[in-house]
Amino acid sequence: MYLKKAFWSEELNSESQTTQPPSAVGELMNSLNKERLYREVTLALRTGLRDARAEFSFLRVRGLRSILKFLRSVAESDSIINLFCHSQSIPELQVVPILFQHSLKESEDQIVASSDQIFSFDSVEPMKITSPSTDSEVALALRVLEGCCLLNRESTVLAHQHNAIQALMNILSTRGVLEQGACLDALISIMLDSSANQVDFEACNGIEEVAVLLRDKQVDENLRLKCGEFLLLLIGHVNGRERAPMATVHDDIRRLLGEKSASLIWVASQFGSTLNPEHLHIQARRVLESLDLY
Repeated sequence: MYLKKAFWSEELNSESQTTQPPSAVGELMNSLNKERLYREVTLALRTGLRDARAEFSFLRVRGLRSILKFLRSVAESDSIINLFCHSQSIPELQVVPILFQHSLKESEDQIVASSDQIFSFDSVEPMKITSPSTDSEVALALRVLEGCCLLNRESTVLAHQHNAIQALMNILSTRGVLEQGACLDALISIMLDSSANQVDFEACNGIEEVAVLLRDKQVDENLRLKCGEFLLLLIGHVNGRERAPMATVHDDIRRLLGEKSASLIWVASQFGSTLNPEHLHIQARRVLESLDLY
């Protein structure tokens, strides 16, 4: 759902371009516009979250697509980002908990011990059975998680409360290429400015898991490149602060990938333009080539 422009917005913009102070009408229009935007933000979230809680995967996918489309429109305006951040302080509008309660939930949670759980025999409360998450659903949920954490810092706190790092590391080690690529992007987003999530990543031996994929020549090349990009962003932007939680990350990369590749990653992350997607991809390919030579 894209946020629509108000029918009075053109008149408001023409008035704002004049040098005269805003009139009472202009202030009223600004107030109406803010209220309208907040209503649209809450409506978009309620609609998407309703489907994201559904029992069937195809409905959850529809809800996730709606939320992802909404997040992309939110990112275009600072004022709407502020409204979205405010909405995430309201429990019923929070996106991250729904992701981990449904689309990113461990499959073991759906194991049925006996038929009593289904048919409510012997006064046992019946179990609510939901369809398992498909590959596309998990990938979409990870993109939504990434968007929420990049737009709203408090979403990283909510992610930590739901053991996000452990859940994502499980996806990285058990799912397919589509989910693994989205998982690496989501990991970066939830570790930005989040010491708690960085500590969890180190506790889960996250560097080693990524290095295993990067070194394995049987792994899809695009995924290996994504692993290289992940390490570049991790060193340059996530862990690039003094006294960072992952204090041994440089030693770990040197031990796992060798001195040449580790030095290349460090130099590229410190002096290269890793925030430029094209340059980041080039640097990741150089890392990959340095590994394949030895």
